[in-house]
Amino acid sequence: MDSLWPALAALVPSIGVGLLFWFAMRAVIRADRNERLAVARMEAEEDARDAAVSKDAS
Repeated sequence: MDSLWPALAALVPSIGVGLLFWFAMRAVIRADRNERLAVARMEAEEDARDAAVSKDAS
């Protein structure tokens, strides 16, 4: 039991840094996904607007 606490004390910082890295990467991936969705939405709106303008012009 005496060797359990030093072993846990040695592992906790690594686990903590691993969790921080995981949360940071998760946030980056979610932000990228949301940005791609927003860009796709904007492009779809632009395409619809361009199609309406070209249809009105002809």
